[in-house]
Amino acid sequence: MKTIGMIGGMSWESTAVYYRVANREVQRRVGGLHSAKILLWSFDFAEIQSLQEAGDWREAGRRMADAARRLVGGGAEFLVICCNTMHVLADAVEQGGGVPLLHIATPLGKEISRRRASRVGLLGTKYTMQADFLRAPLAREHGVEIIVPVEGDAEETHRVIYEELARGQFLESSRRALGEIVARLGERGAEGVVLGCTELPLLLKAEDAAIPLFDTAELHALAAVFMALN
Repeated sequence: MKTIGMIGGMSWESTAVYYRVANREVQRRVGGLHSAKILLWSFDFAEIQSLQEAGDWREAGRRMADAARRLVGGGAEFLVICCNTMHVLADAVEQGGGVPLLHIATPLGKEISRRRASRVGLLGTKYTMQADFLRAPLAREHGVEIIVPVEGDAEETHRVIYEELARGQFLESSRRALGEIVARLGERGAEGVVLGCTELPLLLKAEDAAIPLFDTAELHALAAVFMALN
């Protein structure tokens, strides 16, 4: 079994999901008392959020690359960024670590193709919804088009993530609001919606939507186990 290097803490709420899903999947697949071999670097998210807000992606990339080097130095054989937004810096992480990076778009694209969807909505932080790190590989490798919420819905999604979910607050009112945003994406032709922030599945569940929801955190963690065991 390979050792997984996880870069987390962005936020710790969803990093805990990665840890739980990976360990349970290893136990399911291997049996007995087996669990995943994991090295975890957990950031103080307030520091990362400040860099995001200031647009200082260069410094954020330096810190992410440093975390990658530390994990590889400790024995990690491949890397996982436990956060959608910080895949903006995927190249810096892979170069800094010098080992393979399992990109979050890889298992996501496979699952969307398995569901035979060609047009999906995307919910996430404003950085994720504006960036190409999901849009480009999904279009290039799977022919999938991404649409994002209209301005007001996008702002509300970003607010819920940073002001509530990353702080461990899971409000029924926000669950309903996000469900309505998903419904509006469906009205615009989305055949499913990507929960493109690893905190979103902590609030929004399959039963809250009439179209499929793609849980990037769970898909990513399961793919990490597959890579570790194969």
